[in-house]
Amino acid sequence: MFGLWKKRKDDWERGGGKVYCIVGLGNPEKKYENTRHNIGFDVIDALAEKYSIAVRERGFKALFGKGVIEGQRVLLVKPQTYMNLSGESVREITDYYKMDAEEDLIVISDDISLEVGRIRIRKRGSAGGHNGLKNIIKHLGTEQFMRIRMGVGEKPEEWDLVDYVLGHFPKEEREKMDQGMKDAVAAVGIMVTEGPDKAMNVYNKKKAKKPAAAEPGERTETVSADVHQRKADAGRTVESGMHITADTDTERDVHKMAEKSSKEKEDKTADRD
Repeated sequence: MFGLWKKRKDDWERGGGKVYCIVGLGNPEKKYENTRHNIGFDVIDALAEKYSIAVRERGFKALFGKGVIEGQRVLLVKPQTYMNLSGESVREITDYYKMDAEEDLIVISDDISLEVGRIRIRKRGSAGGHNGLKNIIKHLGTEQFMRIRMGVGEKPEEWDLVDYVLGHFPKEEREKMDQGMKDAVAAVGIMVTEGPDKAMNVYNKKKAKKPAAAEPGERTETVSADVHQRKADAGRTVESGMHITADTDTERDVHKMAEKSSKEKEDKTADRD
């Protein structure tokens, strides 16, 4: 098995032409596995399984693997920086391989403004409140990169936002997410062979959950598990049910989101193409 993996890696290194960098966002600790916020990691795992790509090399503050999807060379990447610092990893790997973010980068992230299992493909756009995307935009200096947004469902009114995005899918939602992951895997295959417009035509034409509105009103309000790490660094651990003190920018964002929870159904609009 190791010999086969090494041969594939050597073939990849000798190959010419374009390389796509496909990045799934998530948090590295075991306790975050299979949570809503880690759906980007799950899609990378599904791609790795389908196309027999070993995502086990370490570098660029990430776990990554080299392989081929539908005849195109790719890098599958899972940043290990925690969500809020994902841009550090993405910038390092795109710089090293001299990639054009607009043409070569695909980022996969969770989105609470989309219904469970629905995917949305875009060629560019704002972070929409997602801290991982926000940090990538900051480090790349551009919003011009492709992304696949994975719907994980709207937070129920009585739930704390952090608890929700760091929670696991119930059985009925897990089945929908499994189909969403299959759609995302198929969409990646289309994007690297026929381009994002084709994939958008296939997967974005489902009826939106809410009326569309112009940017910058779009907001997905996902929150990074980096809140936990920052609290731990300060000697305080944020756990389910505990009060969050707004003593960092990230935590202030959480407070603002929580304060808006009673108005979410009226104020929050669906993303536009």
